[in-house]
Amino acid sequence: MAVELSIRSDQGGLCNGKMTWFVVLSCMMAAMGGVIFGYDIGITGGVTSMEPFLEKFFPKVYRKMKEDTEISNYCKFDSQLLTSFTSSMYVAGFIASFFASSITKAFGRKPSILLGGAAFLAGAALGGAAFNVYMLIFGRVLLGVGVGFANQAVPLYLSEMAPPRYRGAINNGFQFSIGIGALSANLINYGTEKIKGGWGWRISLALAAVPATILTLGAVFLPETPNSLIQLTDDTERAKLMLQRVRGTEDVQAELDDLIKASSISKTVEHPFKKIIKRKYRPQLVMAIAIPFFQQVTGINVIAFYAPILFRTIGLGESASLMSSVVTGIVGTGSTFISMLVVDKLGRRALFIFGGVQMLVSQIMVGGIMAAQLGDHGGIGGGYAYVVLILICIYVAGFSWSWGPLGWLVPSEIFPLEIRSAGQSIVVAVSFLFTFIVAQTFLAMLCHFKSGIFFFFGGWVVVMTAFVYYFLPETKNTPIEKMDRVWREHGFWNKIVGEMDEQTKIEAA
Repeated sequence: MAVELSIRSDQGGLCNGKMTWFVVLSCMMAAMGGVIFGYDIGITGGVTSMEPFLEKFFPKVYRKMKEDTEISNYCKFDSQLLTSFTSSMYVAGFIASFFASSITKAFGRKPSILLGGAAFLAGAALGGAAFNVYMLIFGRVLLGVGVGFANQAVPLYLSEMAPPRYRGAINNGFQFSIGIGALSANLINYGTEKIKGGWGWRISLALAAVPATILTLGAVFLPETPNSLIQLTDDTERAKLMLQRVRGTEDVQAELDDLIKASSISKTVEHPFKKIIKRKYRPQLVMAIAIPFFQQVTGINVIAFYAPILFRTIGLGESASLMSSVVTGIVGTGSTFISMLVVDKLGRRALFIFGGVQMLVSQIMVGGIMAAQLGDHGGIGGGYAYVVLILICIYVAGFSWSWGPLGWLVPSEIFPLEIRSAGQSIVVAVSFLFTFIVAQTFLAMLCHFKSGIFFFFGGWVVVMTAFVYYFLPETKNTPIEKMDRVWREHGFWNKIVGEMDEQTKIEAA
């Protein structure tokens, strides 16, 4: 069962391929790496709003929330220890991503995915069994190692397995999987919060082992990508057979030649992290840093990590706050699915810009309502809390069909093979670094900026939308091994890499 697609690049070359069930099933299994990431994001915000969890591990925060009637609404949850619980995972992920780069290049995408699943599984077990805060945070560190390896390898795996014409849809499946994981976590939190005895948070944390087990066992049976096989071995016949199986056709010689050429260049590069800073790769390096940075300063982690806390800040109860997180999770997952359907038709730039405008408008309105209606004490009355919830859903939808999935898609498809693993490691490292910074500082920023926190992130949305408009070329439908041409045809980047054009033509000849 396969839908045949004849994919012609603008270069004039023919890339034959079918969207086969082999590709679909392989990518679905690999995308479980997104589920573990999303589950952790969703579960963290939920358990940190549960009173039994706070009372056991963060008693000062619990007493401040329950007994201190003088403290501002915006400052009830301001605790460096509490934010350390959230952000410790991302420090570990930041460090792990660089080790993952070497393993992914030397041994392939599959081993990195396997290691990621195994480390996350161990972290889930520790978290569910934790009896003190140190055990809890050590479990978070193992979760971070798992996510670091998975996030480094899975987007590469998806982009390399996908036919060019449907690469956007398949790679956006990673963000869709993150959404599925977060939504599942929100639903579980809503249920476990109602368990009598106050131990429901243990179930929430321990159930992270379920997607981790599926990923770990599934990775054992995953096929390696043709790109990686060629990079790892000189056995081009084996790579050709895999490419024929992946594309569902025997006519793969044109694409195979591109992969062999890219691999021969890759094998001459001993130090990819030194290579990537050269002028030839300047556009890719800028995007590897800018896109994950901008993705984190959209303010999405205000919602992802702390949505239940935020909803409690504006006056909703514990159960209502968790249900509000479920609603935003459903909106985010549905919006990512829409992005999967349209990204290869509308293109990356259009979704980036439209989503940016949508996020900006909703952030300004949320900040305005909170500034006008929420003081330091009490809650928001007159139904304004639910207006805020609707506006946050609009914001989440904007992120989920733009910067959410495209923040992983675009970096994974722009690197040539010789720097691909290093480039993706930089993307993951920058993402985790700024996720850590935002996670570590948000509760303090909420305390000091109050409603102004939404205007702060809104300002960044303006900057990133302008960046996309002026500096990001369109990459849809371009074969991944011929992506260098989009920079030479771009008005700004051509001035930097255009001098390499003649050399490229000579090599092609």
